[in-house]
Amino acid sequence: MDYYEIASEAINTLRVNKLRTSLAVLGIVIGIGSVIALVSLGQASQKAIESQIQSLGSNLLTISPSAQRSGGVQGAPGSSTTLTNADAESIANSDQITVIKTVSPEYSGRSQITTSQANSNTNVIGSTPAYMEVHKIEIATGSFISETDLKAMSKVAVIGPTTAATLFGEGVDPIGQTVRINGNVFTIIGLTVSKGGTGFQNQDDVLYVPLTTAQKQLFGKSHLTSIAITATSEDAMTQAQNEVGYLLLERHKLNDPSEADFSIFSQQDILNTASSVTGTFTTLLSGVAAISLLVGGIGIMNIMLVTVTERTREIGLRKALGAKKKDIITQFLVESVILTFSGGAFGILLGIGASYLYSVITHSAFVISPTSIILAFVVSATIGVIFGWYPARQAANLQPIEALRYE
Repeated sequence: MDYYEIASEAINTLRVNKLRTSLAVLGIVIGIGSVIALVSLGQASQKAIESQIQSLGSNLLTISPSAQRSGGVQGAPGSSTTLTNADAESIANSDQITVIKTVSPEYSGRSQITTSQANSNTNVIGSTPAYMEVHKIEIATGSFISETDLKAMSKVAVIGPTTAATLFGEGVDPIGQTVRINGNVFTIIGLTVSKGGTGFQNQDDVLYVPLTTAQKQLFGKSHLTSIAITATSEDAMTQAQNEVGYLLLERHKLNDPSEADFSIFSQQDILNTASSVTGTFTTLLSGVAAISLLVGGIGIMNIMLVTVTERTREIGLRKALGAKKKDIITQFLVESVILTFSGGAFGILLGIGASYLYSVITHSAFVISPTSIILAFVVSATIGVIFGWYPARQAANLQPIEALRYE
């Protein structure tokens, strides 16, 4: 059996009806291209999320209030208001804490910020000088919140670049400008370096004010929404979580850790959760795209069945001249595999091109998984064999006499 001759004949046969061949290949092209593009999209999104989380600070632990319990009944998430300034001070000064480097008490809430020309619903964060170190904030111009600002409850603010552009316009220096928050006038003293992000997680769409000012003048609260702390090293993260947890349980007079009215998250916890979510999202998208591969395979089987019908007399003549059943099956299988391999190759190029175009338009990372490309070739070959086998078997089972009589 001359496989080169079989392949050459298969290509010539497929060229006879170019439109039908192209339509058969198109289904595989779209399917393979969709899978590669969507896997790339999912991985790029995951990489962007990881980058944003890591940019919040290294060796970072975040303490947040969790749902309170009353008489064994779980309260609504976020209902706890038991984190206080005293808790933060205790963590910073306690002899029980040995692996904590910096403590940043914080109060945050979204608020409408207005100027004479514009307004923005922005995340307002009451912070201390430690916030800058803990969250790796850099100042482009001006200065950050100082201890003097805290003690004096000064009405000063440090603004993110996105908020600055919204309120004052692109390229306008916000230093010295004033904004109004809940009826209070604040003077901008600093502009942060862009860190990136989108939507409610945009780290550039933010306004920092002194913690004391946020609690007592803006929001009228005495508790904290979070306490951010940095461990002395990455290896000390678990020890830091344990030390802080036991200290807060003691301060809040709780004996059972399951009754804790706070939660402690590390950067790795957040990264793992984000990776799990984006991984599930990518798998779901890939599954949807894989349906088009199934449709493409059915289309190829359809085309091959039509081809068998059209070439019935040819098949009968070959069998009459001594062609074996294996030769007929091989001939049609080769044609099917050529269709799927061609579709796979064009689909890979389409997927890579679509991924690159998306990364250019959205300014996101361009990520292509070698595994998805290898999988594309494997799937192409598998589809060719599976969906080509039935028509090939149909052709091989034709009786020579009946095939020659076929009109």
